[in-house]
Amino acid sequence: MLLNEENVMTPPRTATVVADETPAIPGLNRALFALCALNFFMADVQAGIGPFLGVFLQRHGWQTGPIGTVMTVGGVAGMLATIPAGALIDHTTKKRLLVIVAAFCTISASLLLLSSQSVAVVTVSQLATALAGAGIGPLMAAITLGIVRQKGFNIQIGRNQAWNHAGNMAGAGLSGWLGWQFGLSAIFFLEVAFGLFAISAVLLIPEKSIDHKAARGLDDKPADDEGTAEGLRSFLRHKPLLILASCLCFFHLGNAAMLPLYGMAVVSAGKGNPAMFTAMTVMVAQAVMIIVSLLAIRFVRDRGYWIVLLISFAALPLRGLIAGSFIQHWGVWPVQILDGIGAGLQSVAVPGLVARLLNGTGRINIGQGVVMTAQGIGASLSPALGGWLAEDLGYPVAFYTLGCFAIVSLGLWIGSASTLRSADQVSA
Repeated sequence: MLLNEENVMTPPRTATVVADETPAIPGLNRALFALCALNFFMADVQAGIGPFLGVFLQRHGWQTGPIGTVMTVGGVAGMLATIPAGALIDHTTKKRLLVIVAAFCTISASLLLLSSQSVAVVTVSQLATALAGAGIGPLMAAITLGIVRQKGFNIQIGRNQAWNHAGNMAGAGLSGWLGWQFGLSAIFFLEVAFGLFAISAVLLIPEKSIDHKAARGLDDKPADDEGTAEGLRSFLRHKPLLILASCLCFFHLGNAAMLPLYGMAVVSAGKGNPAMFTAMTVMVAQAVMIIVSLLAIRFVRDRGYWIVLLISFAALPLRGLIAGSFIQHWGVWPVQILDGIGAGLQSVAVPGLVARLLNGTGRINIGQGVVMTAQGIGASLSPALGGWLAEDLGYPVAFYTLGCFAIVSLGLWIGSASTLRSADQVSA
């Protein structure tokens, strides 16, 4: 099935019929409870050592430039893996097993990084974390879609993200306290514990509750047997998806490095404890994201995807301006509140919009992979760009420069409004 601009503007007729006649789902209540728990614990697994990596390596003699570079290497690996991961998730019926594999990869990477901080070991650990992370996003979307189908996807993805952000917040708070009490090394053992809890949660999801055809965007139609190459070529003809991916690429080019870089800026200025301040940067953002992700469900329903994503893009330039102007302990509040608004809205709107655009194609998770690849291009280049800018020109210039990239996203998004707003006509 070839995709084109015309056939994605209106919802497939079969999708409406199926949504209204969804059969009883085996073990639904248990599946939804386990899904929320999985999103809670998987948050820390997906992030890995995350924003603590910068201050951890700083304490072991690393400079900002090499730190950004090794993070970029992991980002590139994750970027290259997202589309193949999406294709695998579309075709496999072993989605729970893939979650377990991803969790084990992240656990192993954390223990490896704890054992040595050499360039080779740190690089391998980042590669393992990135490869695992490449599959977690599409896996969560696919399992959710397979359980609640298209009709319940927007509401459940919002709940998933609220639990995910709560997990990030809890993980960051515990990491900060453990790092303060026992040193940064204790954070790695917390990562292992969250990974084991995530494995337990996914095993609680009844296999029969996941409709694997619904999970890839097929209703009761036979599975699509088109080859991968032909499917990828069809995505190049899908204008709304490509515009979305381009905007997210520029957004994450500016956004990805800002949190770890702001933590390093304040800590290097002697204005914050490494573990506690880094934890605070995460907790403030995640607390806002919990609220915003729940509100985003209503925003999408009432205002549509276009305006929700417009607001998310607009938050970054202001964030960069504040971060560059106020490298202070209290600056974490406005900087990370803006991060919570932008990321919280995107965490719900992006997978929801992709699922709506590609419903009926059988390739929803490849589509999620395409968008994640675009995000990954920006996110993988961002740490290196921000790190070298900070080292050569100072932290304020780095923040101002990173914030400017979102202006490109805003221009492209507003300029393509007529094409993109038609997607809002698809009813939730």
